[in-house]
Amino acid sequence: MPEGVFTAPLKRPDHLGEDWLEPKQTEYDSDDDAIWNDLFARQMEVLPGRAATAFMQGLEKLDLGRGGVPDFGDLSAELGRLTGWSVVPVPMLIPDHVFFWHLANRRFPAGNFIRTRETFDYIQEPDVFHDVFGHVPMLTDPVYADYMQEYGKAGWKAMRHNRLKALGSLYWYTVEFGLLQEAPGDIRAYGAGILSGPTEVVYAVEAESPNRIMLNVDRVMRTDYVISDLQPTYFVIKSFEDLYQQTVERDFDRLYRTLDPGFTYANTAVIDVDDVLHPGTLEYTLRGGRGSGAKAV
Repeated sequence: MPEGVFTAPLKRPDHLGEDWLEPKQTEYDSDDDAIWNDLFARQMEVLPGRAATAFMQGLEKLDLGRGGVPDFGDLSAELGRLTGWSVVPVPMLIPDHVFFWHLANRRFPAGNFIRTRETFDYIQEPDVFHDVFGHVPMLTDPVYADYMQEYGKAGWKAMRHNRLKALGSLYWYTVEFGLLQEAPGDIRAYGAGILSGPTEVVYAVEAESPNRIMLNVDRVMRTDYVISDLQPTYFVIKSFEDLYQQTVERDFDRLYRTLDPGFTYANTAVIDVDDVLHPGTLEYTLRGGRGSGAKAV
């Protein structure tokens, strides 16, 4: 760890090393496998025509529908052949600097547990279904896989500049909740937070409420986001090459020197520099969102 870089004081479980990796993947039982299968089946009812083509192809390449929680060794072998990535088990959310280090070395840390029937519809901490089903298929795309590695490398720079919030916003609006314009009028989801939940898949791509704005990295890194509800705004890329160029080729040292410590724009904002594909009604958000029972329209 470079001198002067602050890291969050998370307590590391005694059985883990500094990489926070579990010694082995959890041995899931038949009930766990049934939960995975039911989650998988539910998503496959809504993803065709709404998920990015690269994601759907990744599902097939990794055969994630073979039944039961996938074996990380098998996934890593196939990913390694395709893009040089692997999947490694972690017990919980891990410190930022460790997460960045794994990404920079083409390792994706995945939760080493699966949700219960009681938390089937929503779980606050990412589990193996969110991490493997939502994130890993995209790692079969070579350009996206390179983007994720470069994001990990960028994390250390953000820490040195004390701008993790800004970099976190970029992750949120691309890796977790990103949309892709595959053709004029054809918007698809590639973000794991969208793809691993049934409601947000339809809402993000088709609903009238959210804004859909073409990605502008400087703008996104100044924008707040919603953690526990549907997003009021989504950012759209033209291609994964476009995403890579906008981020990896950006002078982040210079950008960080111009960023305020906090966010400049609310998550509902539309500003004069935005290339707006769809100006949202914000009806869902204005009615109070999930807590009010508002419909995701």
